[in-house]
Amino acid sequence: MSSFIVEGGHSLHGEITIKGAKNEALEVICATLLTPEKVVISNLPQISDVRNLIDLLAEMGVKVRYITPSEVEFQADSIDIGYIHTEQYRKKASSLRGSVMVMGPLVARFGVAVMPRPGGDKIGRRRLDTHFEGIQRLGAEFSYDRESHTYNISAPAEGLKGCYMLLDEASVTGTANIVMGAVFAHGETTVYNAACEPYIQQLCRMLVRMGARIDGIGSNLLRINGVESLGGTTHKLLPDMIEVGSFVGMAAMTGSNLLLKDVGIGDLGMLPSAFGRLGVNLMVEGDDIRVNQHEIYEIDEFIDGSIMTVADAPWPGLSPDLLSILLVVATQARGSLIIHQKMFESRLFFVDKLLDMGARVILCDPHRAVVIGAGKFHCLRATDMVSPDIRAGIAMLIAAMGARGTSRIQNINQIDRGYENIDRRLNKLGAKIIRIEE
Repeated sequence: MSSFIVEGGHSLHGEITIKGAKNEALEVICATLLTPEKVVISNLPQISDVRNLIDLLAEMGVKVRYITPSEVEFQADSIDIGYIHTEQYRKKASSLRGSVMVMGPLVARFGVAVMPRPGGDKIGRRRLDTHFEGIQRLGAEFSYDRESHTYNISAPAEGLKGCYMLLDEASVTGTANIVMGAVFAHGETTVYNAACEPYIQQLCRMLVRMGARIDGIGSNLLRINGVESLGGTTHKLLPDMIEVGSFVGMAAMTGSNLLLKDVGIGDLGMLPSAFGRLGVNLMVEGDDIRVNQHEIYEIDEFIDGSIMTVADAPWPGLSPDLLSILLVVATQARGSLIIHQKMFESRLFFVDKLLDMGARVILCDPHRAVVIGAGKFHCLRATDMVSPDIRAGIAMLIAAMGARGTSRIQNINQIDRGYENIDRRLNKLGAKIIRIEE
């Protein structure tokens, strides 16, 4: 189990360019299965989740050519559909959460898909009902193999058929699967309560360039008129808004002057205002963000004097992936903050490690925590930690960078799933992080 040894108390300085968005990458890579023509995707982050998904498609028969480490050409003109029935496929797909999004493209183009229970972060229940029910509404049939723990999905001989559907939740990956499944469905598919995050918008725009007919992009009401085939295209990923929030949190915790380059300011939603409510000195400079935090920040109160509450919500609300970062940043602010994590019941359990570091946090229940800020830099003390998932892992790294002493973070492969060369990039800015491979 690889580890980071983090010496806290060092401020950061300089500038850093934000990498491409992990969540968008997983969606658009799966979309390359919809066409036999070449699709070139650029600004891909070099992280394990992306590499593993590319490897899965390559084993399926997709031709993969690396133009540069971050620009890749895909051509799915010779898919071995029999591969999805092998144990090798089930094992690889079950280890990667993003593999769930191959279902829509495979059923749409080839009429069949196999879906093992996917892996990913252990953050509580993450239902796949929206995915399955949406594809079923298009006419696909499901069966479950209890022995192999896989779902077998097949389209009728006449193909999928468009319909109206109201999603029970605005699931991002569920919306992506349904949209990709509907592009070849006969007639019109109307999806209400669709997710409308920037990454879904990016996927839809990419599909339109490939020849799909999609109306309502950017809203929660999508209309997809089926087409016979899709062509090739080029696509560039947006900057990763969660990486933006991570570096803002690091700069705030370490009292740093840091310039974040090419953040995609128009696609950050509530991120700048959420950190602003914590008193973080964040300035927008064109498409860049500067954090100049030489003084302790102070958490706002509501107009009536009550404690500030920060909660996640579907876009354009605050991303749930940012809450663990905001929680850590609040530990050394002046004032108090209520964190309300509505979507996942296990994302706040890493708070136990912050308590070991001396943070004043009350975990009210699996969804809510109260943070009572210490009001000083380096109020946390170093400790040993184990990363349970990507976002808790980066929150632990932020806490260790702002703590007194030297911390050890184990299971850092979880952090590597979402952040490209995070230790090297931070060390160039003044951090003291050593990677121990075990």
